[in-house]
Amino acid sequence: MGKIIALANQKGGVGKTTTAINLAASLATLERRVLLIDADPQANASSGLGVDVRKVENTIYECIIGRCEPADAVQQTEVEGLDIISSHIDLVGAEIEMLSIANRETAMRRVVAALKESYDYILIDCSPSLGLITVNALVAADSVIIPVQCEYFALEGISKLLNTIKLIKQRLNPPLSIEGFLLTMFDSRLRLSNQVLDEVRRHFQDLVFETVIPRGVRLAEAPSHGIPVLLYDADSQGARSYLRLAQEIMMKNEKKE
Repeated sequence: MGKIIALANQKGGVGKTTTAINLAASLATLERRVLLIDADPQANASSGLGVDVRKVENTIYECIIGRCEPADAVQQTEVEGLDIISSHIDLVGAEIEMLSIANRETAMRRVVAALKESYDYILIDCSPSLGLITVNALVAADSVIIPVQCEYFALEGISKLLNTIKLIKQRLNPPLSIEGFLLTMFDSRLRLSNQVLDEVRRHFQDLVFETVIPRGVRLAEAPSHGIPVLLYDADSQGARSYLRLAQEIMMKNEKKE
């Protein structure tokens, strides 16, 4: 099947990388073959899955600039069925190097095309920006998950992202769709969290996932151990929430087949 889903929001601190790591691990736990592509120069998704980025020879950077074959950059993780192509700080310079490459907006698409048949889901963790690498991810993707934190200014910047998605649909990737808005860092005790949840659901309606990701200590601690929350504490609220999200995505996509 090879469904390609980008996780994007140019606003930082919304739970995007946490979602990339834990959704990928949850899909793999549910016996799907999953590849996570870390397209953020900070490489937090890589370190959050136990990759020592200082020792990795082939990353998404080498793939994009054509220095290695995509298959040579794939690494296994501790989660059975979950592979990763890690990132590197050099990715910051890739945008400048790509200016001289023909069809530079489709470099990521070429990487993904070489791997698509080997996986059920390919997730791309984007950087918190709308630069050329993020554009590449959106051009390569079938759909986008947009994490929205349940805090003040939650909807700030989303119109800009939606406009970028619209332009990419028009010019570079017509089939691109929104997989869903994912509410993160939810605290049911806070009136503000509930207000944001209601506002986002009222505004985007059916595009909002039923699953809501809670704010949780275990979710915050797991990346420092280099494992997803499912391996850190499978009974935690965060682990159960990401499993529900994975099931929701599978139900949506696999009933179409």
